Amino acid sequence: MTSPLAPTKRYIEIVEHYESCLAKHGDTHLGVDWPKAQDAETRYRVMLGLMPSPRPSMVKLLDFGCGTSHLYEHIVASGVSGIEYVGLDLSPKFVELSRRKFPKNHYICADILEEPDAVPTSDYIVMNGVFTEKRSLTFDEMLTYFERTLIAAFGKAERGIAFNVMSKHLDRERADLFHLPFDTLARILIRALTRNFVIRNDYGLYEFTTYVYR
Repeated sequence: MTSPLAPTKRYIEIVEHYESCLAKHGDTHLGVDWPKAQDAETRYRVMLGLMPSPRPSMVKLLDFGCGTSHLYEHIVASGVSGIEYVGLDLSPKFVELSRRKFPKNHYICADILEEPDAVPTSDYIVMNGVFTEKRSLTFDEMLTYFERTLIAAFGKAERGIAFNVMSKHLDRERADLFHLPFDTLARILIRALTRNFVIRNDYGLYEFTTYVYR
């Protein structure tokens, strides 16, 4: 039987990188490889901007790549209401830690590309940090993984998804990060998903977030 972290899946390198960050830094912003805690909080706020506020009714939110549930902590600390939170991660280590922290939440450890039936349908899906790093994957390898995962996730979202990637519009790019041109992103979304999307480049970080709606 193939291990869920089998090396044949190149994107597993990204998961293993985050697990090494957790082992080194623990349950902190550094443990999920965000350099600054304040910037991480900004990302959580922007991700939640996918959903209307105030919400007319309870919505189900899937935190895809939930890590140690820092988005859930942000939701609780900010007093955000009307959200049924579900966490999903490809890493058993992150899922186990999240379950210990928040035993009343529902968590799933699954690879949507190999176990699509294990991923529940939700109103909204947020993918914070899932596509910002590519490690040693080539751009084309990461782009393929990005497109396949987006298509799979959008198929599970009743209303919309949000995700962030690194910007191309800066002085220097890093080889281990996924810098995605706007035009390339737009072509993928229009061809594979929908024309109904919003690109947010207004929150001061070297990245941008996209909302894709039904």
